[in-house]
Amino acid sequence: MESLRSGIYQTFILDHNYKYFLNGIKITLIVTLFALVLGLILGVLVAIIRSAHDQQPENKRGILLRVLNLFCKVYLTVIRGTPMMVQLLIMWFVVWASARATDGNMIRCAVLSFGINSGAYVAEIVRSGIMSIDKGQMEAGRSLGLSYVKTMRFIVIPQAFKNVLPALGNELITLLKETSIVTVIGLKDLTKGAMIIQANTYQAMVPYLAIAAIYLAMVMLLSWLLGVMERRMRKSDIR
Repeated sequence: MESLRSGIYQTFILDHNYKYFLNGIKITLIVTLFALVLGLILGVLVAIIRSAHDQQPENKRGILLRVLNLFCKVYLTVIRGTPMMVQLLIMWFVVWASARATDGNMIRCAVLSFGINSGAYVAEIVRSGIMSIDKGQMEAGRSLGLSYVKTMRFIVIPQAFKNVLPALGNELITLLKETSIVTVIGLKDLTKGAMIIQANTYQAMVPYLAIAAIYLAMVMLLSWLLGVMERRMRKSDIR
């Protein structure tokens, strides 16, 4: 019991070590939020291109659409076929090789890496949602004089989003947990904060149990918020 008290004191109180956790939570949430936004943008664009290519008859697929679809397929294959850690290492030590090792540069590198990675998975999630919508929805929108883009924006995408919300929620939770590997480039996120405390105090149990509890709490909060969104959307469908 005394060793546990000592571990808690050294982990949180000694030298204001709790600040490592607070700063780590902030960086973790920043990387997750901006990577999610980037991933959603990339994913929706890729999903629209892939869906447009698959829905068009063979003789109506223009050269531009074919090229864009090929680019998207290569992007999906490469990103989903290589580990996230490897992508992050390449981004920092190869693409950002000339950048100074500042927190700002590391955060931007992490956001870009996780955003590109998440975009590949979001693309397939959104594409499955788009393909699940009856073709009559697209035909109805076009018959009303809407362009393909406007029909996708106002009719198809909103319905597809409702169908894939649980899968997108799982991707968000996975993204939040995967940000822990930013320690490999030196970014002081939540996991790195615990590692620093462990190195300074030689206490491993309390710091790592603490970050496990923090990650669990954040995931439970996200799950609750996603559940609220799903229930509200179901109510709107009933009305």
